[in-house]
Amino acid sequence: MAANLVAPSPPRRASHVPLATAGLLIGMLLSVLDQTVVAIALPDIAADLGGMSAIGWIVTSYVLASTATGALYGRVSDRFGRRAVFVTAIAVFLAGSALCGLAQTMPQLITARTVQGIGAGALFVLPAIALSELYPQHLRSRVQGFTGGVFALASVGGPLAGGAITDAWGWRWIFYINLPLGLLSVACTAIALRLPRTGGAGKVDLPGAVLLAGATAGLLLVAEWGGGAYPWTSGLILSLIGAVAVVSALFVWRERRAANPLLPLRLFADPVLRVVLPATALLGALLGGSIVYLPTYLQAAYGMSATQAGLALNPYVLTFMAVSSLAGARIGASGRFKPYLLAGSVIAVAGFALLGRITPDAAYALLAVEIGVLGVGFGLLMQSLVVVAQNAASPADLAATTSAVVSVRGLGLSLGVALFGTLLTRELQGHAPSPEATAAAIPGVLFWGVPAAVVLVALMALLPRTVNRVTP
Repeated sequence: MAANLVAPSPPRRASHVPLATAGLLIGMLLSVLDQTVVAIALPDIAADLGGMSAIGWIVTSYVLASTATGALYGRVSDRFGRRAVFVTAIAVFLAGSALCGLAQTMPQLITARTVQGIGAGALFVLPAIALSELYPQHLRSRVQGFTGGVFALASVGGPLAGGAITDAWGWRWIFYINLPLGLLSVACTAIALRLPRTGGAGKVDLPGAVLLAGATAGLLLVAEWGGGAYPWTSGLILSLIGAVAVVSALFVWRERRAANPLLPLRLFADPVLRVVLPATALLGALLGGSIVYLPTYLQAAYGMSATQAGLALNPYVLTFMAVSSLAGARIGASGRFKPYLLAGSVIAVAGFALLGRITPDAAYALLAVEIGVLGVGFGLLMQSLVVVAQNAASPADLAATTSAVVSVRGLGLSLGVALFGTLLTRELQGHAPSPEATAAAIPGVLFWGVPAAVVLVALMALLPRTVNRVTP
């Protein structure tokens, strides 16, 4: 009789939600921070390592690697678990950070930044997925709203932190500072994060991941080089555009036939996701352009240092953070996102219109109000779009949907930085390089955000009134 008794399996340990949330948000903070923190240190790095002609690749290599790998991590974590993949990605990120700090030549630093970017690809995607699983659906918008504030703080605070660290300890410490923070993130998630695997034993779609990474990298290179380093009609740019088209077609072909596709094409049959994905890419482009060129304008128009310009962006950052958090709390479980999204896109139109008319002799107080308006618009939009997509997805597609939305936003952000840079180059043609010329040109560049934001309004109008799939 005793032989027939089977001991019950021990119950699965529940996640310690606050501690797991802290670990995930620290990882997210590091991922976004390291996209912008090096900008202010580039002159010091070039003076120390040489290789001025390749200095742009310190930023580009990180962006390419993190954007190209982001979509893969959702599916990998379905198979191997959120905690295991997140901790592994943090380890890769920290290894890259240590190698960046130890680099003795420019090629070594660029290689290390690529390693760092490969790890960083998971550090924004996986928290967005895991947080939606840690919290019930009626709290999802509130939590994702808080992550929007983290994104804003890291994006705009990166140059400020980079300048302070470089001035105090030298440029290598902008990478070394990641080590204790990353280890804290590892400790929190390793101890506290307990989520079931959702992907079964299906194979990860590695061919699809390679094709998607190739198409993404090619598109970013087109935006980075086109109209600047190479004319749009040059053989290299046209070849890259052709390669992106071919690789994208191969990716679609692969996803139609893969047993466990990286990006299930059925997602694009959902009317909500058909709106959210292009809207997210467009929002990312507007974010990228404003985050990069507003500090440049402050330095050129008001003679601010990089640190002063970072502090002067507080009206943008604080309103972004506050509105993102408050809007998430108000939306709650009702699923009534549309009024907030419409309001956010209309306010974004107003923000870019106001900034497009600013003049270098305007008082800073006026500019502070205008960037605060833009912060309100973005705060209403950014994480709400993520939650709309998550609410529209089935539980089986939650990771793939979240990965797609976050990766598309990252791609849009990178494209926005490159395209706004091309517009600035065009505005400066025929003018001698000077802070005055730059200050006069940037409002004209930012005004291009108006038609883009009008398209965003139109996309938001296409959304249904409520998006609230019932999930277990």
